[in-house]
Amino acid sequence: MARNKTALLRLLFIDKKIREGMSSGVLANSGSMAAEYEVSNKSILRDIDYLRHQRDAPIAYDSSRRGYYYSEEQYQLPAMDLNESDLFAICIAEKTLLQHENSPVYQRLKSVFDKIEASLPTSVTVQPDWLAENLSVVPEHQTRIDPAVWSTITQGLRQHLSLQILYQRPGDREPAARCFDPYHIVRSQGEWYLVGHCHLRAALRTFAVSRIHSAVPMADAFTIPDDFTPEAYRGGRFGIFGSDRDYRVRIRFARDHAPYLLERQWHPEQEIHKHADGEIELTFPATNLHTVRQWVLSWGGGVQVLEPDLLVMAVKDELRKALAGYEEQEKSTRKEGQG
Repeated sequence: MARNKTALLRLLFIDKKIREGMSSGVLANSGSMAAEYEVSNKSILRDIDYLRHQRDAPIAYDSSRRGYYYSEEQYQLPAMDLNESDLFAICIAEKTLLQHENSPVYQRLKSVFDKIEASLPTSVTVQPDWLAENLSVVPEHQTRIDPAVWSTITQGLRQHLSLQILYQRPGDREPAARCFDPYHIVRSQGEWYLVGHCHLRAALRTFAVSRIHSAVPMADAFTIPDDFTPEAYRGGRFGIFGSDRDYRVRIRFARDHAPYLLERQWHPEQEIHKHADGEIELTFPATNLHTVRQWVLSWGGGVQVLEPDLLVMAVKDELRKALAGYEEQEKSTRKEGQG
């Protein structure tokens, strides 16, 4: 068996290139295959050695034509562990990729799927075309990112280089210059966020990548502090933003909301209490109440924040503003009707 799915795809690719070389008369070598598949020359040589000794492939090397060929032309690569379930998973993953279509990472990932498709053996008989009729992935609403900004950010992340960025916060008329040390990048709810040290605030900050107008790498390199934990941004909090404060959030949901609330995990440390009347009480820790407030409001009626008091007041204030807007609209409509 191939060592893993990535290695399997490379083996299929090598088999295909050897056959193409034999047909065209221009044999493939480890260098050309490594360059096309974007792996090291050693990886291709290891795979060829694996095919020879573990898959009994009669691979020979022609020194005059500087390439590989099969000494037995009728040789067929034995069936590998690529079944209908594997193809089904690949097709679903490719459809899911469309959610990132507005992101610079899309083209890179798309090329990977093109390689997978090109590497599939011709003997595969499963036709996954039915997926187009029977399965859909609805993309998230997502922001657009400047490819040049994305490229600079990834460079800063790889090389630990400080960045000079122009960042525009919501509500600001113009972007402001910031010097920023990028520690980690995370995707959440259709947006990419950059986490790191802001020199202006002298503290850890989270910036939405779509709001970065420009980014320039600086000569200064930085070291990520030992106490920085990216795990906190991988589902360990409610929302992407944090703060220096810790809150205990407790919310009561009406019985009609209970089925929808119970079918998901909203926080890794959540506690759920079911009341006799069918209502649900959800408790979880949070470090930033802004995202929690927006989430509570999205449920509409039948939701009551019990604590903390700061969140209770924030939700009440938002509801008052919304109600005032509707009341003002009704007054205007009446006046127009009387006029």
